[in-house]
Amino acid sequence: MKPSVVNKHPAAFMLRAFSSRNYRLFFCGQIVSLSGSWITTTATAWLVYRLTGSAFLLGLVGFSTQLPALLLLPFAGYVVDRKNRHRILLLTQTLSMLQSFALAALTLTHQINVPWLLALCAFQGMINAFDMPCRQAFIVELVENKTDLGNAIALNSSMFNAARLAGPAIGGLIITTVGEGWCFLIDGVSYGAVIAALTAMRLKPRAIPPKTGSFPAHFGEGWKYAIASKPILSIISLLALMNLFGVSYTVLLPVFAGSVLKGGPHTLGFLMSAIGAGALLGALWLASRQSVLGLGRVIAFASAVFGTALITFSLSKILWLSLVILVAGGAGVMLQMASCNTILQTIVDDDKRGRIMSLYVMAVVGTAPFGSLLAGFLSDRIGAPNALFFCGVICLSGAFWFYRQLPGIRKVVRPIYANLGIIPAEVTA
Repeated sequence: MKPSVVNKHPAAFMLRAFSSRNYRLFFCGQIVSLSGSWITTTATAWLVYRLTGSAFLLGLVGFSTQLPALLLLPFAGYVVDRKNRHRILLLTQTLSMLQSFALAALTLTHQINVPWLLALCAFQGMINAFDMPCRQAFIVELVENKTDLGNAIALNSSMFNAARLAGPAIGGLIITTVGEGWCFLIDGVSYGAVIAALTAMRLKPRAIPPKTGSFPAHFGEGWKYAIASKPILSIISLLALMNLFGVSYTVLLPVFAGSVLKGGPHTLGFLMSAIGAGALLGALWLASRQSVLGLGRVIAFASAVFGTALITFSLSKILWLSLVILVAGGAGVMLQMASCNTILQTIVDDDKRGRIMSLYVMAVVGTAPFGSLLAGFLSDRIGAPNALFFCGVICLSGAFWFYRQLPGIRKVVRPIYANLGIIPAEVTA
């Protein structure tokens, strides 16, 4: 195994995954493309609202993207395990580029309407079903030194949140200046960066198991593998709980910005930026860690921080205090998700990586529409502050439950870590 390039300078150590040429290419291409994607997300929401003025249709367009991804993810995980991941990503990125160009053409020619938006967003959801687990599973093929895998995942999280901070602001400026159609056109062009990066990569062939059995049999094999592994089952369960009850709190932020904090759209912008800033700080801290060791405790602690942040935010009526709380909450949820991702990527068998990462994406993304519905339902019945307080208590309970699982999780992962050379073999004795 190629030794990791470790410099005494802390900044260089935080970027140690960049010692892998393929990962450098992937990172540079993705940060351009993700910024374009956030520009399109902002433009799509504004376009729907401008055309209809309907909050319901805003939710429906979002749901049209999420539902196809949820339905196709089990099959997508099977495909990611059975096919060349590099080629899958080239295909998904090319199709996403064409989808953005189609949105741009329809919008710039004033032919866009809600049915077209629903159809194109559903098409993007189908693409995402294959793209998301494939990107997660592909990272392990890009990092030459597997001890840098956690650093690569943390840097990916940093990249995602940097794009989330920059993309919407750029999108808002473009919409104000020249309109939504140019946002979609710029997004389409941005996919050229990641397609060029993927084309420039030099990859070692990945051993793909011979095709045996049907899709249901392979899906069942992956499901049984996940259930039989205490670490995998515990991590997926915690992620599903947190995303169902916790992460959907963002749909209630407009209520807090207006009714609770007595502000306006600028207040909502401050709240969203605080979450992104916290997530970016959390990802950068994770990138500075030397090893996967201790991430189980990080997951439990970060989940507890997130649950506590929801509870305290629900009680706050002061803007500056709410912003501080959301910075902590954003850091907590990012540390939890990225740490879960790192452990899963480290311990999972490579021939089942795609299926397990599809379960990871289902736990993170698949619960989102239902979490949003739940948050809205509770808010209508008991008020947004009480709803968020309740969700925070559930998340805090989940953190405590996961902490109780740690001894059993360590018993399973330590032999895997020893086999990978992460810890000495005698530690497992």
